[in-house]
Amino acid sequence: MREPVSPVPPGPAHAKEPPAASGSGSGSGSGGIFSPPYLAATLTFAVVMFLTGFAALAVVPTLPTAARDLDGVSLFPVVAGCFVAAGLFGGVLGGHWADRSGARRPLALGMVLSVLTLLVSASSVSVWQLAAGRFVDGLAAGLVAVSVTTAVGQAYPEHLRPRMLALLSAGWVLPSLLGPPLAGLVVQWWSWRAVFYGLAGLTALPAVALVLVLRRPAPHPASGPTGTGEVPAGRPPLLVAALLSAGAALGQYGASGWDPRHLAAVGAGVVLLALFAPRLLPRGTLRGARGLPVTVLLRGLTSGTYFAVEALVPLMLITERRVDAVVVGAAFTASAVLWAAASWVQGRLLQHVARHRLVTAGALVMAAAVALAVAGCSGGLPAVTAAAAMPLSAVGMGLLDPCVTVLSLKHSPPHRQGHTTSALQTNMNLGQVVVLALASAVLNACLAAGAGPLGGYRAAFALLLLPPLLVAVLAVRARGD
Repeated sequence: MREPVSPVPPGPAHAKEPPAASGSGSGSGSGGIFSPPYLAATLTFAVVMFLTGFAALAVVPTLPTAARDLDGVSLFPVVAGCFVAAGLFGGVLGGHWADRSGARRPLALGMVLSVLTLLVSASSVSVWQLAAGRFVDGLAAGLVAVSVTTAVGQAYPEHLRPRMLALLSAGWVLPSLLGPPLAGLVVQWWSWRAVFYGLAGLTALPAVALVLVLRRPAPHPASGPTGTGEVPAGRPPLLVAALLSAGAALGQYGASGWDPRHLAAVGAGVVLLALFAPRLLPRGTLRGARGLPVTVLLRGLTSGTYFAVEALVPLMLITERRVDAVVVGAAFTASAVLWAAASWVQGRLLQHVARHRLVTAGALVMAAAVALAVAGCSGGLPAVTAAAAMPLSAVGMGLLDPCVTVLSLKHSPPHRQGHTTSALQTNMNLGQVVVLALASAVLNACLAAGAGPLGGYRAAFALLLLPPLLVAVLAVRARGD
């Protein structure tokens, strides 16, 4: 899930407009992105991005069935959350590595790890092996997410980079339409293991091609790292990121039970998060201080709610309401399409509306989606009631997520916008882990108290009403005027 770990990646709306003609401007003699000097890199990057998106969007709806078959439903939040926890460290590691010696090696390693982790997950004999595969996949996704843009910068001259980035964004369109339903069909007609093995086979050849392409010298002098070992100031320490990732993983595991071992894990995770999260976030984030801090907080609350909905609703539908995997896959596809549509609407038709007001509107839409999930836990209502929560919450995210980014950049000085983007990404991952852990803890507590599975899910979804309502209240503190 790119914005790694949300199922829908950022679209091309944030890319710069390309020049009117490839032959104009500086460096025009080098041709376009499909000209001979760049053709191999362009095709390889495009195929890799397509398959990366396809794998990311096909794996997520497959996980509930895998957890059920491995007798690990109670540990499903660990399987879902460890991907995000590993992504926290993978992103910082990839950025540090790219700063020191360029993006080629972390990007190549990330792609190779992506293939290996699909094989680890496909051959799982226990839910813990599945979780380990997802953890390594999160590490790989973090490496790829922060290094792919740098790799484009090294392989293309400045006037071609916007076109290449737009092509890579477009590479996620078909995967969002085809990945989830095709994965659902394979699960329903064959097995969930076939999804992982098939994706590993599809990704292996482009991954090898990427490694070979990145070993070739760039066709123009690359600007950026020189390999001297100098690291830009302000880089988040790797040790802090590693401890924060460990804290997120411990908290996610601890939320899956209520015995002393799980409670000790929760305690250790909370301590690590409390100690190290503030070092990677703007001062005042946790108390929602006006300006940049509150925008970072809003990103964590909204992405956390969305991630929890897309993790727990499919789990409930497949394990308790016995809904076919293909139906769940269709809900994921509808989510991707409606997120993109809502994002387009806010950017084109509602551009004169204050951004903080759109954040409020999107948060209220998300609250309505969570209410549908609560209603869908009733055995007297059709399962599609809960399934509708997924695309409706995507509408809310499509409205508010670009606005949160715009507001955060408005509150950030130009020379600190890279740091701001990093803080948004970090708190997005933290929000996903923490909100899912809290909802999982409520679910497991209700199960331990004998409330029954549907009663537990109902309580967990009721908890998810709180973050979007809080966002609706706090959005005014992010206003840009």
